[in-house]
Amino acid sequence: MTTTVNAAALALGDDALVLSQRLGEWAGHAPVLEEDVALANIALDLLGQARVLLSLVGDEDELAYLREERDFRNLQLVEQPNGDFADTIARQLYFSVWQHQLYRQLVSVEGELGGLAAKAVKEVAYHQDHAEQWTLRLGDGTAHSHERMQQACTALWRFTGEMFEPLEGLAVDWDALEAAWLRSVSATLEQATLTVPSGPRSGGWTAGAGRQGLHTESFGRMLAEMQHLHRSHPGASW
Repeated sequence: MTTTVNAAALALGDDALVLSQRLGEWAGHAPVLEEDVALANIALDLLGQARVLLSLVGDEDELAYLREERDFRNLQLVEQPNGDFADTIARQLYFSVWQHQLYRQLVSVEGELGGLAAKAVKEVAYHQDHAEQWTLRLGDGTAHSHERMQQACTALWRFTGEMFEPLEGLAVDWDALEAAWLRSVSATLEQATLTVPSGPRSGGWTAGAGRQGLHTESFGRMLAEMQHLHRSHPGASW
C-alpha cells in the first residue's frame, strides 16, 4: 500500500482498537447481563477490524502494545472514558453512525480497505442500531435517564468535528459523509426527545488533535493498562 493509505489504515485501526478497549472495560459492569454480552460483542467486532487494519501497516502486536501515546492516531472521541451508561451510548452513537457512513463509501474502493469495508459495514450497522435503540430508550424514558442522556450527548458533541477532517489516501466525499451523519444523528436524537446540541463540532484544540497524536488526559492511563502485560513480558509467546 502507499504511504498515504498506510496512514489512513493506521488511523482507522487505532479508532477501532481504542474503542474496543473502552467497551471491554464494561465487562462485568454493564447495567444488565444482556449488555455485558452486547458490548463485549461490539468490542470484539472492533478488535477484529483493528487487527486487519493494523496488519496492513505492520506488526499488529507491536503497533498496539509498543507505541507511545503520541504515536496513536485515533479520534479523541473514542478515547473518552466510559462515564455512566449514557456517556457510553452517546459515544457509540456518534462513532458508529460515522463509521457506518464511512464504510459504505469505502465498499467500492479496490484493495484491502474495500474488502474490510464490505465485511465491517454489516457489523457496524448492528453497532449503530444498538446505540440508536438505547438512545431512544434512555432519552424517552424517565426524567432522570432523559437528563443523563442529554448531558452525555452535549458533552461529547465537541469531539465530533474531528471525524470529518479528511484522511489522506481515502477516496471519501467528506462533505457528504458529514451531512449524512448529521441527518442520521439528529433524527435519532429528536425521536428520543433529546435536543440536538448547538455548540461547535470543530475548531479550537479538539479538531484534528487525535489524528495528530495529541490526546486527552484519560488516554495515557487507558494505554498503560492496555499495554501493561505485553510490556511486562517482552518477547514472550502466548
